Amino acid sequence: MTHGVAHDGPNMEDDVQTSDIKSEPLWWESAPLPDPPPEPLDKTSDVVVIGAGYSGLSAALTLARAGRSVQIFDKQRAGEGASTRNGGICSGNIRPNFEALRRAFGEGRAQAIVLEGKAARDDLRAFIDEEGLSCDYAMTGRFAGAMTARDYDALARESDFLRDRLGIEAYPVPRSEQRRILGTDLYHGGNVRMDVGALNPAKLHAGMMRLALAAGARLHARTAVTGVESDVVGHRVRTARGDVVARDVIVTTNAYADASDPWLRRRIVPVRSSIVATQKLPRDLFKRLMPAGMMCSDTRRLSYYYRPAPDEPRILFGGRDGTYAGEPTWPTEHLRSELVRLFPELSDAAITHSWYGYVGMNRDMIPRIFTRRGLRYATGYCGSGVVWARWNGKKAALSVLGETDARSAFDFRPPPAVPLFRGKPWFMPAVFAWLSAQDRRALRDAEADAPRS
Repeated sequence: MTHGVAHDGPNMEDDVQTSDIKSEPLWWESAPLPDPPPEPLDKTSDVVVIGAGYSGLSAALTLARAGRSVQIFDKQRAGEGASTRNGGICSGNIRPNFEALRRAFGEGRAQAIVLEGKAARDDLRAFIDEEGLSCDYAMTGRFAGAMTARDYDALARESDFLRDRLGIEAYPVPRSEQRRILGTDLYHGGNVRMDVGALNPAKLHAGMMRLALAAGARLHARTAVTGVESDVVGHRVRTARGDVVARDVIVTTNAYADASDPWLRRRIVPVRSSIVATQKLPRDLFKRLMPAGMMCSDTRRLSYYYRPAPDEPRILFGGRDGTYAGEPTWPTEHLRSELVRLFPELSDAAITHSWYGYVGMNRDMIPRIFTRRGLRYATGYCGSGVVWARWNGKKAALSVLGETDARSAFDFRPPPAVPLFRGKPWFMPAVFAWLSAQDRRALRDAEADAPRS
């Protein structure tokens, strides 16, 4: 299905040659993950932070600058999880719409959640500017494509809500004007919101780690936490290299929670999200496909997202892949086929990188901060962690410090457990198939109505 567009893409082989595709994130080429030798553990600490991603580093930085002694533990290299594997889209997205939030949590909390999204996006931008972090941050805006005419109507109403209730610059884009934003005829128009930015996630993580270490936090990578024993005076954190006694513990593992915390593991479902990157494209083709340089998504149930690379003419295209074990090649082929469906000109373009990470979903589908047995948790970002992970990590640290700025609409009861789930998301293939079937119906409708030349 070409939608009447000629195939004038780069001269490359048609088939996906997975053996030639790099399996590490494109981001690691400009910001390699550090792997320093281990340092001795301090036997006591004011605070132990479990997890060295955005949340953990944000919490550690806040605490260390307040004069607390902080040790951070991670079973992998620092940042090896979702913090350096994501698409770098600063959306701070909340999956339920306002009406769903209102029904679930009441008018007051729903309003506070939506307003906090605006505050968190503004705070991330201010943090990057004030700290002088070089992470390719740009306020690009985001375009959301409508798969059906009904979806377009909903996106137009969302634009009104964002503009009238939150003061966010947002507007609908009818199909007749779509190509000034995005070089495709697949969508029935869409909407633009200008409060969403973009960055290089590995560079952001590297900058945050530099700040946390400079503030005095100590980092122990490749050092798994095997359990936490708590009593009225504090916590004994058991690690692969010895025990640490701490007055407070903040858990920021999100989708990478493991058997050391089975209670959390029953509540946060790790869902694979895969990303492919194209070869460098001819500049004129690249500009024709993404003329506005915006971050992009659409209304499909499987949540595809895509963007231009920050410093070269490539397109990154990502989405949930429905797998949960092994290293299957079909997610790469699937994402490439969806990219070509969107931009038929790329049918001959090579895929140079394909990687995945895990996003942490929960039954409420909103981020969360909470306390259980004296431990503070910041978790459940539902695929929008570039904004929420840093924000919630900071809020969790402020609550440990007893600051009034710790208040957050996300700080309430833990998310409920997922029935029959103990850490292995065995149900994801069925969920993926169900959502795929719904998307295929929407795509058939969209392609049947697409203009043809």
